[in-house]
Amino acid sequence: MSARNFRVAGQRLPRMDGIGKVTGKHVYAADFTLAGMLFGKILRSTRAHALIRRLDTSRAAAMPGVRAVITAADIPAVRFGQAVRDTTVFALDRVLFMGHPIAAVAAVSLEIAVQALAAIDVDYEDLPAVFDMEAALKSAVLVHPEWATYKALPIIARSGNISGRARIKAGDVEAAFAGAHRVYEHRFTTALQHPGYTEPRAAVADWDANGNVTVWTGTQLPFDTQNTLAEILDLPSSRVRVIVPGIGGGFGGKLRIGVEHFAALLARKTARPVRVITTSEEELTHSYPRQATVVTLKTGVDRDGHLLARQGRIVLDCGAYAGSGPATAAIALQVLAGPYKTAALALESFAVYTNKGTSGSFRGPAGPMANFAVESQMDMIAADLGLDPLEIRLRNIVHEGDRGPSGEVLRAVSIEECLRRAAAAIGWDDRKPAPGRGKGIACGWWMTTGGSSGVYVKINPDGSATLVSGAVEIGTGAITGASQILAEELSLDLADISVTGVDTQAAPYDYGAQGSRTAFSVGNACLAAAADLRRQMFAIAAAQLDAPVEAMVLRDKHVVAGDKSISIAEVARISRLSGGGLIAHGTAISPSPAYDPGRLENHPLPAWNTPSFHAHAVDLSVDPDTGTVDIHRYVVAQDVGFAINPTYIEGQIEGGVAQGIGQALSEEIVYQDGKVMNANLTDYKMPTALDVPDIESILVECASVAGPYGAKGVGEPPCIEPPAAIANAIAAATGFWLPSLPMTAEKIARELRARRK
Repeated sequence: MSARNFRVAGQRLPRMDGIGKVTGKHVYAADFTLAGMLFGKILRSTRAHALIRRLDTSRAAAMPGVRAVITAADIPAVRFGQAVRDTTVFALDRVLFMGHPIAAVAAVSLEIAVQALAAIDVDYEDLPAVFDMEAALKSAVLVHPEWATYKALPIIARSGNISGRARIKAGDVEAAFAGAHRVYEHRFTTALQHPGYTEPRAAVADWDANGNVTVWTGTQLPFDTQNTLAEILDLPSSRVRVIVPGIGGGFGGKLRIGVEHFAALLARKTARPVRVITTSEEELTHSYPRQATVVTLKTGVDRDGHLLARQGRIVLDCGAYAGSGPATAAIALQVLAGPYKTAALALESFAVYTNKGTSGSFRGPAGPMANFAVESQMDMIAADLGLDPLEIRLRNIVHEGDRGPSGEVLRAVSIEECLRRAAAAIGWDDRKPAPGRGKGIACGWWMTTGGSSGVYVKINPDGSATLVSGAVEIGTGAITGASQILAEELSLDLADISVTGVDTQAAPYDYGAQGSRTAFSVGNACLAAAADLRRQMFAIAAAQLDAPVEAMVLRDKHVVAGDKSISIAEVARISRLSGGGLIAHGTAISPSPAYDPGRLENHPLPAWNTPSFHAHAVDLSVDPDTGTVDIHRYVVAQDVGFAINPTYIEGQIEGGVAQGIGQALSEEIVYQDGKVMNANLTDYKMPTALDVPDIESILVECASVAGPYGAKGVGEPPCIEPPAAIANAIAAATGFWLPSLPMTAEKIARELRARRK
């Protein structure tokens, strides 16, 4: 079904939350206040790894205006986490990184809370620390000496400083290498990158007289936050209510609990509402940045550049706690395979503990790092064999019905179309050598994350509809997209749909705003709810119109049977009087494709749901003296399956490319001996509007089987290919590849000077 058949879906309609946001009336988590609210602050470690010999909070507790001071001694001893339950609210006997929470205070003003932190006395005894992820694999220094006692998912393989190891294997790699025309080996490194959301992490907590807690917070996963808080507070989850006001961006950095537990614990101690908001320094020392990685890649090819074998290893720096590291590292293996046919694979991932702040699931987790390695090496191989970089990709890409790395059958494959359209748009055939100027290309694939979504939909007496969902609108326009699907199915206008806020006490469960899944999964749930509503409306209309249900359709806000019709509003009125109203519950969950379990070992995400394909191309120049990169044109061809709202898909592509440019050229959280050296937004270099070129988006529509109207996930892919595409363009302009992100002007200039000498 093409977009021209739709009235609402597929159209460039304004987003439903737009007016409130542009007028400043939208309330974000950081704006939220309650009467009598106290201000919470967190004392953080100044040592990377040390025993806590003494922790004296008495002076802080005695200060005027201080209402509570809490430490690990004041709360239940609970370990929580995703794959591995290794995390505590506060440091226990040891601190594991600079920035590790030790205590929290609540005071009548923020200024007093800050002064109270300074009054807390901590005596440390330094311990040996490990900061290098590769060294941590072999180090006798264990970040968690008691790791074996932690509960973990059965699929997770652990030992020592390894919080998770996974493998994908296919074919005989050694034999394939032995028969290869050439074998290439390279090593790539990538740095920590902050998600860069506008609003810091913020939460307000308040307890009622019955011992129930409500937390207002900017979380991407309200139900996961509810469950984690219940564990920490030793409560049934039904007594924990999470409400999400507006959220000023997430990008994966607000998936997991951030400051909500501190606010809740302080509020319980003080019997007053408490707000906790992070500072920029706290964000850059203890948030959930994109993990740093080391990727080694060995690839064998025949004389024509066909891939015969690939052996790869990714080592991923989790920091002090596992967090999402084991799953993220495992996801990298599918990216290391790439959208390429390779008969023999031996891919391995390690998620590793170090004495740094915990890292997390930044948009497209592991995608950019692994893709940077694969796509850089593809260009290196092409250069060595004298092949066009586009041609070597076209010779190796997967096609419809081919097998993926897990043995799954690939459907709705569009990688060739994406490559050809991106190349044509950037003028790939016109790449005349010019000093300091070059074009680059990179391609990849990504999943649409599964998990269940539920919605309630109610038809109001005026014929409009109310959508209740547990999915958070994090700025992508995904909820607008899901509402367009609902409006389409009910023959309503988008303006006829209203969406309630997210409240775990009232909304049905949703797996969360992550993994490019919201419009996809909530849209499917809306399809199910709309089908139920049509059934209910047709049953009522049948009696009113004296017509068979089989003859009925929805058209222009009416139930129509031949030349007879009745308005949806009238049907809703009748239903209220006789049947309690028109209400439906829709659910959706995407089944995982069949795969070959013999290819996988300890992989928590073995096969990708509804994969999408994409290609990026860039035209840039490099200043020969300063190494500064100037991007002239940037093109993205992305398969979206079906463009539910082209405007907001293009917005997602533009934002993802901007983040990818930052990772490629400037962004890095710099550690030295365990300390973040650039914990401010002056020295941490995110690109500004002046650094981001106009981005041309080409929306490819190769319909999926599982998505609403054939849609695929769109939010994460745009940030995956920019580092590789830019690296390949820099190589075209300079004659060399930089195997380390970010590719700063300083690195480029240093290499240019070395080559001139």
